[in-house]
Amino acid sequence: MLELVDLTKYYGGRTVLAQLSHRFAPGEFVAVMGESGVGKSTLLNLIAGLDTPDGGQVVVDGVPMSSLDDDAATRLRRSRMGFIFQAFHVLPHLTLEQNVALPLLLNGGLDAARARAMLDAVGLQGRGADFPRQLSGGELQRVAIARALVHRPALLLADEPTGNLDPETADGILHLLRAEIRASGAGAIMVTHSHAAAAMADRTLVLTRSGLKLT
Repeated sequence: MLELVDLTKYYGGRTVLAQLSHRFAPGEFVAVMGESGVGKSTLLNLIAGLDTPDGGQVVVDGVPMSSLDDDAATRLRRSRMGFIFQAFHVLPHLTLEQNVALPLLLNGGLDAARARAMLDAVGLQGRGADFPRQLSGGELQRVAIARALVHRPALLLADEPTGNLDPETADGILHLLRAEIRASGAGAIMVTHSHAAAAMADRTLVLTRSGLKLT
């Protein structure tokens, strides 16, 4: 499903990722841990095609991301990927239901019932008509999670998905992520500092300057 081939990235003359190679199996839920600044978020951005590698390839379903033009890469992200960012990227002028439904709308298959069901699943029942300004940071994170899952992506990329949540809520969200991934047969890569979150994955990799290592 996903393969990294000699993936390399520099920032300001500093090597962030150096000839990183790894293969992820279809339907696999993988946690990626590592020290701050080692390149975990950069890795997710490269996989998604939101950043360009300085060397090597990201191959999704046998297709090198570098072979796609901007429109084709955007279509692939919209249809095949779901994203949970640390910054949420929730649109302030849309209601919560509209934010969650956005991936469905962009893929031409709006399903209001599915959007409401996902809000319910993350504990925001009856809040669909609210706007982001009415929510706390933890609630915004749950909206972002619902939006990432609503269109049943083939690949979920999650950057600290429980970083703003209390332990009880985080546990519920992690069980939801796992259940949704299992139900759809999706693969997932979750960057986290939390050992409790990593324990929910099928396996954990540690990103270091020398590559990805299985723990």
